[in-house]
Amino acid sequence: MSRLPEQYGKVAVLLGGTSAEREISLKSGNAVLAALQAAGVDAQAIDPRDGLFAPLQAGGFDRAFIALHGRGGEDGLIQGALEWLGLPYTGSGVLGSAIAMDKLKTKQIWLQSDIPTPPHAVVTNAGELVAFAEQVGYPLAVKPAHEGSSIGMSRLESAADAEAAYAAAAGCDEVVLAERWIQGTEYTASIIGEQVLPLIRLETPRTFYDFEAKYLADNTQYHCPAGLDAAREQQLADLCRRSFAAIGAGGWGRVDLMLDTAGEPWLLEVNTVPGMTDHSLVPMAASQVGMDFAALALRILDTTFDRPLLAGRETP
Repeated sequence: MSRLPEQYGKVAVLLGGTSAEREISLKSGNAVLAALQAAGVDAQAIDPRDGLFAPLQAGGFDRAFIALHGRGGEDGLIQGALEWLGLPYTGSGVLGSAIAMDKLKTKQIWLQSDIPTPPHAVVTNAGELVAFAEQVGYPLAVKPAHEGSSIGMSRLESAADAEAAYAAAAGCDEVVLAERWIQGTEYTASIIGEQVLPLIRLETPRTFYDFEAKYLADNTQYHCPAGLDAAREQQLADLCRRSFAAIGAGGWGRVDLMLDTAGEPWLLEVNTVPGMTDHSLVPMAASQVGMDFAALALRILDTTFDRPLLAGRETP
């Protein structure tokens, strides 16, 4: 533990919220809350669904641990509120959070930064999905541009299923993104500060690493170490760090990528408030460097001491 518990002051653990990922956020937040309290930190849960400004202003908090997933938690909204209140917080700032939550903007910046990401298109109906597939081939990934945890995402194998795939994504978001499906192996890189934790290789018997594979299934396999040689892992870690920084992300987060059958990397997306549940990947990677869950929660909380607030107020 790098700091004494009292040095953190009073910590608000923000959890729950109103997004489609509320239940996962409650699990993440309660796990973080228990870990901080067990470490002697004065931490208290705040659910923005039940009010945010009043409890934060009345509670005498010194900093916030954001455990909100999805819209309202990862898109810059809560970050802006905390900036206004002058409360240091975990994770990316307003801009980095907003960009990472927008898969289209993320890909546009990556392409401008020479970071490899699958060919993509914004589609407004099933016919445009089919037309895009005729350009890049099947299968396609079809997903909402502003959701996480693979909510609304599907793998489109043929034109016969285009209507259903489009409807699943459009039912979650006003922007539907299609991208070429990368055949290969999926990896994820967890980042805290400037440190990239050991990569994790993911395997699932499901069609892809969807919501059930992430949070519910017991047959998803996680390999950490990932089985890469040291030089290759370092190369991919550097690429993930660069992709994270390119969109203005910081503090902590996770970068998902694929290695295709030729061994070429393709960056998929950035998570600025990754899960902290018993199925989550960041705690798994942290354990490989001797960091248990409590130490990880404190390490993430430590990043709030380095955050410059937009309002110019000094970190308590």
